[in-house]
Amino acid sequence: MADGIKFEYKTVRTVRGTDGLVISKMQKDGWELVEQSQATLRSTLNFRRPKKPQPWLLIGTVAGFLVILTIVIGAASALGDGGEKKDESDETTAAASAKPSATPAPTPTAAESAATEVITPQNNPEFAALLKADTCDDANLDFATRHKSQTVAFDGSIVNMAPHGDYDTRYDFLLGPGDKGPNTTVGPAFKYEDVNIFDLKLTGKKIPATVGAGDKFRFVAEVGEFNTDQCLFILHPVSTENR
Repeated sequence: MADGIKFEYKTVRTVRGTDGLVISKMQKDGWELVEQSQATLRSTLNFRRPKKPQPWLLIGTVAGFLVILTIVIGAASALGDGGEKKDESDETTAAASAKPSATPAPTPTAAESAATEVITPQNNPEFAALLKADTCDDANLDFATRHKSQTVAFDGSIVNMAPHGDYDTRYDFLLGPGDKGPNTTVGPAFKYEDVNIFDLKLTGKKIPATVGAGDKFRFVAEVGEFNTDQCLFILHPVSTENR
């Protein structure tokens, strides 16, 4: 702490090669790099920035006043409109009893039907372009926002596989489009986080007993969040077909 300034701290783990982009983005948000350490495939970046004072007391006072005001208004409304509300309730009940008990289910629109379609590079130009974009390109966030929870499918390979935390049966998988495995340089840094081998739902003619960096698969996954700090595109496995 310098001159009484209080700091907040943040640690970001990145894939080697994306350090400069992440540092530049964090500095634009007011963060100062204080330490950087590098491993074979990952880098750890430690940042800090001055804390901003939060007027919690004022916020609490205003919130309390609003709650009291709401109670007073509600009580006055109930006293003034009690008899009228009862009449309206009786009329509403009578009208509801006269309506048919069943309503036909609406027919799905074309847009709703398309939402269930698996997105591939062949049927979605936006996804095809994404697979050729940079790991930190804005296209990653745009696609994740528009297609969250939808399903995508693409041919790719395992770039890296590392144990998750202290577990030796759960892993973080870094995936890339194409067949280059650890040498992948194009496309998003797709990540399966905290999954075991069974979560991959391996399929195909020859299901491998183990998997590792460089293995090629047809990945089918649900779209998750895009981590803008780490430039990681989170996916959730649906199925993994051996190629």
